[in-house]
Amino acid sequence: MIKKFKYLVEAIFIYTFFGIAKLIGLTLSRKLFALIFKVIGPTIRSNKIAFKNIEIFSNNISILKKKEIVNNMWANYGMTFVEYIFLKKFQNSNSHIEILGEDILKSVVNESKPVIFISGHFANFELMSMELTKRNIKLATIYRPLNNFYLNPLMEYLRKKYICKNQIKKGINGVKSTINFIKSGYNIALMIDQRVSEGEKIKFFDKEAFTTTLPAQLILKYNLKVVPIFIERNKLNKFIMKIFKPIDFSKNKDKFFITNKLNKVLENMISKNPNQWIWTHNRWK
Repeated sequence: MIKKFKYLVEAIFIYTFFGIAKLIGLTLSRKLFALIFKVIGPTIRSNKIAFKNIEIFSNNISILKKKEIVNNMWANYGMTFVEYIFLKKFQNSNSHIEILGEDILKSVVNESKPVIFISGHFANFELMSMELTKRNIKLATIYRPLNNFYLNPLMEYLRKKYICKNQIKKGINGVKSTINFIKSGYNIALMIDQRVSEGEKIKFFDKEAFTTTLPAQLILKYNLKVVPIFIERNKLNKFIMKIFKPIDFSKNKDKFFITNKLNKVLENMISKNPNQWIWTHNRWK
């Protein structure tokens, strides 16, 4: 009962914030909610998790630099939060983003064999799947539903309408759906940076963390290539999305080797811009 009430209050606040954002527009909303998140973020438990995680990332970072990274993370978090209400604007425009490696996407379209797109929660991570579908990539994306059942229906609606209509809910049934999509010629997109309790302990920044082996299992079963994607936000709130060359694991038949390699890819992305990764995930719990 307490949890339901907490979710209800949370939902009322968020729906109110979305309403305010819609009224004042994207530019002002970004400034406002970046500020709100920078003020509120340090007061919640997740802030301590972020500092703990950055210590694992590198113990050579000064406390001043850690505060800067966390502060920038909360600002990006706030902007990403409010941008959900403006997804239609992003869907109907290309001026907000630059794509590096479009030739790779064209080759994916021309290939008859699906690939697995992997990434993490960087900048506005939702835009990656949106831009893939805008470029005629047959795509299904795996997502984790929000715990708040008052908010989740809205998020699922926004994702299906503006990001990718083929949304696969994480879990056993989701794995079956993923396999069906692959067999139907669809590419799969998923985030590999969250803690997965049913995963395997794999080194991540030199400390073991429960990591999903689903990509590795799909790669091995269907002989799929992996295409990493990285997105970051610049100072003008434009986005740069980089498509990396496909990784071929056909000569490596070990799921631990593959998962470790994918973790290394993710580490490199985080190291490139630690300010825009969501450090609040309890990755090394």
